[in-house]
Amino acid sequence: MGGSGEGTKGGSSGEEEESQAMEEEAEEDENLPPGEEQGMRDSLLGGAPEGVAVSAEVPVPGKREEDVRGRVPDGGFGWVVVLAATWCSGSIFGIQNSFGILYVMLQEEMDGGTKGQGMDFKTAWVGSLAMGMIFFCSPLVSIFTDRLGCRKTSSGGAALAFVGLLSSSFTKSLGVRYFTYGILFGCGCSFAFQPSLVILGHYFNKRLGLVNGIVAGGSCVFTMCLPFLLKMMGRAIGLEHTFQVLSVFMFIQIFLSLTFKPLLPPPVDFSKEKEKVAGRSKAQQCLAHTQKYFNMQVFRKKTYTIWAFGIATTVLGYFVPYVHLMKFVEQRFQENTKEWVLLVCIGATSGIGRLASGRIGDCIPGLKKIYLQVASFLLLGIMSMMLPLCQMFESVIVVCLFLGLCDGFLISMMSPIAFELVGPMQASQAIGYVLGLMSIPMTAGPPIAGLLRDYCGSYDLAFYLAGIPPLIGALVLLSVPLIHERELKKKRQMEEEKEKTQDSVVNGELLPGSPVTDECV
Repeated sequence: MGGSGEGTKGGSSGEEEESQAMEEEAEEDENLPPGEEQGMRDSLLGGAPEGVAVSAEVPVPGKREEDVRGRVPDGGFGWVVVLAATWCSGSIFGIQNSFGILYVMLQEEMDGGTKGQGMDFKTAWVGSLAMGMIFFCSPLVSIFTDRLGCRKTSSGGAALAFVGLLSSSFTKSLGVRYFTYGILFGCGCSFAFQPSLVILGHYFNKRLGLVNGIVAGGSCVFTMCLPFLLKMMGRAIGLEHTFQVLSVFMFIQIFLSLTFKPLLPPPVDFSKEKEKVAGRSKAQQCLAHTQKYFNMQVFRKKTYTIWAFGIATTVLGYFVPYVHLMKFVEQRFQENTKEWVLLVCIGATSGIGRLASGRIGDCIPGLKKIYLQVASFLLLGIMSMMLPLCQMFESVIVVCLFLGLCDGFLISMMSPIAFELVGPMQASQAIGYVLGLMSIPMTAGPPIAGLLRDYCGSYDLAFYLAGIPPLIGALVLLSVPLIHERELKKKRQMEEEKEKTQDSVVNGELLPGSPVTDECV
């Protein structure tokens, strides 16, 4: 009897310890990326043994992500969200991609059109800062999006961008415009744009590639229309009033962002986080919140890390043609009336590329979507190097048509690939970090090209060098699907070995006195 009682107590204690361990592991798994969550639990727990009742409070492996994906409606009010996100993408990147027109207008305004030493380098910083801040602020935007939601973050960013454009109309100082256009407008665009990507995953799953193509195509429509509009407004009302007209686009976006109502739960339950750090010191609480907000767990996935740094390498030369193409054509062909046609061509084929790549991406399973980006990077690098070789204006138009196509395939696949790499619960952080990594090379590219122009007297060397980073980025991205397949194969082998071990336990092969045990002894 005594031995039986001790055995009962020991069994009860063992069950309590096992239940407590399962709860702790489930709590730790909540912080894991969804793609790793199921594999980690399976490897630690090996499934539920027979005869052991699993508590209803313990999450089932993979259940959370399946529930999240099951809530996505794939339509309905989501099409209104798509319309609002399309305006957001179009107004932001339509203005950014048309900076080549503003670049010439800024130089004409400075000192009555007379060029000072290094004027190409100085003027290029206005547009480069604006584009760079869109991506530099992205990790911070991810925190605001997770904490405040897509609606508040996007509408607040649109308001900041509106203030930046409007205030740029009240000064003629290039230094002040570094702040008003480069910093304020750029930061506002970042806070407005990134939630418009994240919110699409709340309303679409099977059609996510298509709607990303539609939203990305919005910027192409604006890129096609704005160069002509800016050229007309520059002549009629001047640069100051042109900035005021552009600010209206962001004012409209403030109200359109109110449609970004999230459907999925935030990746972090902040009420539970407050309970966890309640008994700690202020320094420990601050450190805990910092670690939670700046969640670096997405970089534990080797495939995501390689992809992110490959994208960052590529964009060093990505924005150079958008800034310097107008000036290049004006100097090479003495053409100052039809250069806006080039941006229209880029916008048209970019729209085709984004719609086509979105639809094609939905048909390509898994990470094989990356091959679309690889192809676009290779073509982008080659076309950038082709620009100095063009001897006729028509040949530049042909090159711009291919540049736009590359742009479409690059941009529209960013969000779907991020979702494939880390899952929907970590997508906001993943998009934020990759855009943040893009910020420094994208900001540095056009000023470096302007410096080379000031030093060499032509844009030839600048465009040749701008084509090298996309070629390197394409080679880096080629390794991502291969590494992913190798990891999946390794994971399958581990699961097979685990199943064999479980079968051995069930069949009694590892019990005392079994042949396997005797051989081991």
